[in-house]
Amino acid sequence: MAVTKEQILAAAGQIAAEGQRPTLEAVRQITGGSYTTISPVLNEWKAKQASAAAPIREPAPQAVADRLAEVGVEVWSIALELANARLASEREALEKARADLEADRVEATELADRLAGQVDELQSRLASIEAAEAAARGEADTLRDQLAAAQEIERRAAELRTELDRAHQDADQARQTLAEQQKAAKATADQLDQVRAQLAKAEARSESTEAQAAELRTRLADQEQAAQEQRKEAAAEAHRMAERMTTAHAERDQARQEASKAREEAARLAGQLQAHQEQTAALLARINPAESNPAGTRKKGGE
Repeated sequence: MAVTKEQILAAAGQIAAEGQRPTLEAVRQITGGSYTTISPVLNEWKAKQASAAAPIREPAPQAVADRLAEVGVEVWSIALELANARLASEREALEKARADLEADRVEATELADRLAGQVDELQSRLASIEAAEAAARGEADTLRDQLAAAQEIERRAAELRTELDRAHQDADQARQTLAEQQKAAKATADQLDQVRAQLAKAEARSESTEAQAAELRTRLADQEQAAQEQRKEAAAEAHRMAERMTTAHAERDQARQEASKAREEAARLAGQLQAHQEQTAALLARINPAESNPAGTRKKGGE
């Protein structure tokens, strides 16, 4: 916001009332604004203050009054006129000096404005420089930390190189050991190939044998099942035979008993028949003795 003429005049009056000399900087501290705006208003205020001052009219010193008592007031008045004339001449010279001073002031004001702008610019640049310096210090700290880290890395790298050399030595030894192990492994692999070949042959034979064994197991299972069925049938047949044998034995015993009875009955009947025949023959002999002999002769001849 631009400063007004009234604000500048009020600020100059305030400073003068405080017993101080109004300057551009003092007024600017109160109102703000640029020196170019404040300077003409402040000059106008100073001019008004100068024109308001009364001409010098002082009473003659007592010593002069005593010594010039004879000359009187007229001589003093002439002296005063001369003094006023000199004062006017001095005022004219002062006005000229003031004009020159005003020109110098305007130039100084413009210079001050330029300088103020430059100061602002320099302050801005200074702030940027300070910020850059702070950033640079931060970067320097970071670089120092990185340098320390790099040194630590270099130290660690040296340790790692030493460890790497040892690792190379260990690797050489390990490669030598590995070569020996590989030779041993190759020999073992050759032996393993031979064993595999033998195993393949054995597996082939085993497969054939296994197939035969499977077939035999199947046949054996069938035979066992058939034998089991035959055993069952044989057991059943044996049971039936036992039953039949038991029955046959019983029938045999009964037949034997019946045969014995029949033989006994036949013997008895034969005895009875023979006795009957003998009785019959005896009867015939008694009835017809002549016929009994031929009959007896025929019987003998027939025999």
